[in-house]
Amino acid sequence: MPLYKTISVNSQTTVKIWKIEESYDELFQPLNLKPNSLKRVLGMKSELHQRGFLSVRHLLREFGYTDQDLFYDDNGKPHLNDGKHISITHSFTFSGVILSDKEVGIDIEKQRDKITVIAHKFVDYEYNYLKSTDDDYINRLTVIWGIKESLYKLFAVPGMLFRDHFLVIPFSMIDGQTVAWIDYEGKKYRYNTAFLEFEGFTCAYVIP
Repeated sequence: MPLYKTISVNSQTTVKIWKIEESYDELFQPLNLKPNSLKRVLGMKSELHQRGFLSVRHLLREFGYTDQDLFYDDNGKPHLNDGKHISITHSFTFSGVILSDKEVGIDIEKQRDKITVIAHKFVDYEYNYLKSTDDDYINRLTVIWGIKESLYKLFAVPGMLFRDHFLVIPFSMIDGQTVAWIDYEGKKYRYNTAFLEFEGFTCAYVIP
């Protein structure tokens, strides 16, 4: 079982990352899925998505939970029956889960050049410190996207825009952390964020 990495963020918060190397059958076999989860996974057109979905259930098991302990609200945000806060992500061959006593968000992204094409859709304030000529431009864009995606998952309010409502304070790649803000409907919220890179992927997560 390729549990790839465990990060103890603090005494209340843990991140676990899974490297998806197993076949669909190997992932599916040991799991006991709820009827609606089974319907969801069988309805997915891509085996990559199926394996991502199933690997998240294996990560739940690493935390001592099962698929029966997980449910989603009307905004698609995951919750656990015992009230612990959870956020979930998967991208290609990696998946991740963050668990905490506080609200949290996590995202894993594959580092790809094409992020430069859509940067204008999620970057505004950050152009003050980003330069497209920087060697690490794609890496930093991927971090910003991952942090904003994590903020969106944590807040889970329809209508929030990455470009207009989220901002990421200047950072360097070696820091592995920065601060982010949500500025929404006249209120400001501050979040601690961290990020790491592995095998051409970036993982970012946020905590209030």
